[in-house]
Amino acid sequence: MDDQTLRRAVNATLMPGFQGPDLPAWLAAELAEGLGSVCLFSTNIVDGDQLRSLTDAIHATNPAALVATDEEGGDVTRLHHRAGSPYPSMAFLGHLDDEAVTEQVGWGIGNGLRAAGIDLNLAPVADVNSNPRNPVIGVRSFGADAGLVGRHVAAYTRGLQAAGAAACAKHFPGHGDTATDSHLALPTIGVDAATLAGRELAPFRAAVDAGTLAVMTSHILVPAIDPDLPATLSAPVLSLLRGQLGFAGAIVSDALDMAGASGGGRGIPEAAVMALAAGCDLLCIGTDNTAGQLAGIREHVLAAVRDGRLPEDRLLDAAARVGDLARAVAALPRNDRSPGSHVPDPRAESRPEGTPHLSPAGFWLGDPVHPLTAPVFLRLSSTANIAAGDTAWGVADHLAGELADRLPGSTCVDAADLTELAGVLDAAAGRPLVVQGRDLARVPFLVDATAMVLQRRPDALVVELGWPELPGAIGIATYGSGRGAATCLIRLLAEGSR
Repeated sequence: MDDQTLRRAVNATLMPGFQGPDLPAWLAAELAEGLGSVCLFSTNIVDGDQLRSLTDAIHATNPAALVATDEEGGDVTRLHHRAGSPYPSMAFLGHLDDEAVTEQVGWGIGNGLRAAGIDLNLAPVADVNSNPRNPVIGVRSFGADAGLVGRHVAAYTRGLQAAGAAACAKHFPGHGDTATDSHLALPTIGVDAATLAGRELAPFRAAVDAGTLAVMTSHILVPAIDPDLPATLSAPVLSLLRGQLGFAGAIVSDALDMAGASGGGRGIPEAAVMALAAGCDLLCIGTDNTAGQLAGIREHVLAAVRDGRLPEDRLLDAAARVGDLARAVAALPRNDRSPGSHVPDPRAESRPEGTPHLSPAGFWLGDPVHPLTAPVFLRLSSTANIAAGDTAWGVADHLAGELADRLPGSTCVDAADLTELAGVLDAAAGRPLVVQGRDLARVPFLVDATAMVLQRRPDALVVELGWPELPGAIGIATYGSGRGAATCLIRLLAEGSR
């Protein structure tokens, strides 16, 4: 086969990211040469008009190219990174356990993506969060029960694709039973093949049955299937998706710049070759790629084809599946009416169409909540995982309008260490105190800070915004720290539980 055809085939399998709000000249040139996809991150998004101009420019340069992003809802949002997502996390939806609401959320997110010119949503998360100390999945998962997760993965997928945006269930074969972040290292899931099939694979089967157009791999080691290579680079693991689950769509790699894929001296170009050889079709490269880096990856893949390490047929098959995905996205019927109904909130005119009125029924309450007057909202410094990135979270000054409306006289403060916390506690004496943190039982500082709060202020209301470990010192678990959960918490504290 001629060199130009092979080059375009390699281009079709690549999905880089870039910095800034405008389409760089180098990326426009790659799109003109058949680049298969571009992944957008928070650094690419300023506002709705700018985002639509950017996606229009990408599609004008290559109408077949897919624009992708991670818009899970809850803690992981790109479109709403400045103010926080108005949609609930998947853990909130799983705890609420109303599939109609989950489908409605999927539709609302998909509707917003299509309005922004985005084709492929790297969601839903199909991981069963069976390890409560998981540092990277947590509230991104619908729950710890495989059956529940599968039902809601299917509902979210139906809603998302009914709105015209493609779903991509992740992170195959399941990142939930891990205690390591694959952005930073290579996690291992130490279960036998039977447990893997009955627990980890079940939600992905539900996604396939619901018609998901794509599935994303994970950079985790599954010794029961392949003791040597992470799932993204493992043909035996990915063959489970094609064979056991019968998935015929596009397999998308998680970002190859993550340590779980390219660490240990392997490098991104070699990880790209191995991922394609294992069965991946579309390669997520990273968040900040360059023309030189992309050219180096392409040349390395071409060299692997020439020397026989990557079969030419496998490369062409991967490129064809990406083309099929683009055509399937274009053919998605767009349902302009949201499934189901929701109770309107007259105070939330700015909510995107399709956003459900979040009910505290999705929270866990240790005891009845009584209305508060002019509380102090204390956020304990809680670093977000890399997947979520830096975005507004919890109840803080970015929600000043909602607080003035619902809880006038409230004060928002932060504490990043125990000394700072002691000063906040002194200043808050005599006022209701609401303490917030993410993963209070997992992060050492948060464990110590919570103990200090309850020793000095046993009346404080402790709110877990991350994955809760119940029971304990927690008074409320919101199953997420996004804007939707935070405004729902404000309403609960203003009105009390009923």
